[in-house]
Amino acid sequence: MNPSHARQLAGRPKTGRLDCQWIARLAEMGLLRPSFVPPPEIRALRDLTRTRLQLVRDRTREWQRLEKLLEGALVKLSSVVSSLAAVKSARVILEAIADGERDPKALAALAHGGVKGGRAAVEAALEGMRLGSHHPMLIRLHLDRVTDLDRKVTLLEDEVRDALAAIPAAWGVTAGGEPSPDPGPGAAALAAAARLAEVPGVSPELAMAVIAETGLDMTRFRTSAHLASWAGLAPVARQSGPRSRKPKKGQGNDYLRGYCTQAALGAARTDTFLGERYRRLARRLGGVRAQCAAGRSILVIIWHLLSDPAARFADPGPDWNTRKGDRDRKIQAHLRQLHALGVEVTITPAA
Repeated sequence: MNPSHARQLAGRPKTGRLDCQWIARLAEMGLLRPSFVPPPEIRALRDLTRTRLQLVRDRTREWQRLEKLLEGALVKLSSVVSSLAAVKSARVILEAIADGERDPKALAALAHGGVKGGRAAVEAALEGMRLGSHHPMLIRLHLDRVTDLDRKVTLLEDEVRDALAAIPAAWGVTAGGEPSPDPGPGAAALAAAARLAEVPGVSPELAMAVIAETGLDMTRFRTSAHLASWAGLAPVARQSGPRSRKPKKGQGNDYLRGYCTQAALGAARTDTFLGERYRRLARRLGGVRAQCAAGRSILVIIWHLLSDPAARFADPGPDWNTRKGDRDRKIQAHLRQLHALGVEVTITPAA
C-alpha cells in the first residue's frame, strides 16, 4: 500500500500498536489501494538498468577525479577539448602522458587535426604542465578504472537487451503476423523499446530503462496523469487560505523522473514539437521547470505508446501551438496591447 494514502484516512491513532491495528482494519475493509509491484521479469530488468546507471555515474566521477588531477598538474587539456571522455584525442594524449611522454609538441602531434583550436592550441595547453613522479601512476589508475567501467557498462547493456527480448509482452509483430523480439522491416508492430525510441530525446538505452521502471502493463495506471504523478512529475499544490505558493514537484520514482528529464534535454535540441515546447516554456518559466514539463509530456506519450502496441509516435511539428491557437483571438490581444500604448492601427489582410 501507499503510506501517504493511509495517512490521509481519518481516525489513525498515533501509537505503534494501535497504528498496526488501524492499518489492518483499513486493509480488511478494502480502503487501501495496493502499491505498484512489477512482475518478476520487469524487476530483474530494473536491477540491470539501475546497476548500469550507477556504473555510468561512477565512470563520470572517475573522469571528474582525473580532470581535477590534471588541473593540479597544470595540464590544461580540458580547455581545448570539449570533453575528456568523449574526445578520442584526449584519451590518446593521456595514455602517452601515463607512459612517460613529456614533450608538448610530441603530445600535440597525437591529437586529431580537427580538435578545437588545432594542434597548436593543444601544445599551448600542455606547455606549462608540472607533472610529479606520482602523476603518471595516478593517471594510469584512473584510465584503467574507466576502461573497466566501460567494459562493465557494455556487458550490462547486452544483458538488458537479452532480458527485454525474453519478455513476450515487449515483442513486436512481423509483416506475416508472427510475434517476434525483432520483427524486421515492414513490421506490423514494432517492439516496445523501438516504439519508444521514436520519441525525440529517447534513445534505445533510455527506452529500455523507462520500460524497466514502468513495466509494460499500463492498466496499472488508469490514466497518463496517474503515471506522471507516480513518477513525481505532477506539481503539488501549496495553498493556505487565499495564499498560493509556487508548486513544487511531488515525490515519486526518482529513476523514472531522471530518465524523462534527461530525454527532455535531448529533445530540447531538436526542431520538433517537444523541442519547441521546452524552448517556449523556458523563456517564461525557466529551464528547470521547462525540463520537468517537457519530461512529463514525454511520459504521457510513453503511456499512450505502451497502452496501444499498434500506436506509433507522430510529431505534430514545432509550429503546432501556432496552428492550434485562435488567430482572431491573438489579433485582438495584440490590438489591445497597442491600444494600451496609445497607438491606433488598422488591420489589413496580407495578400
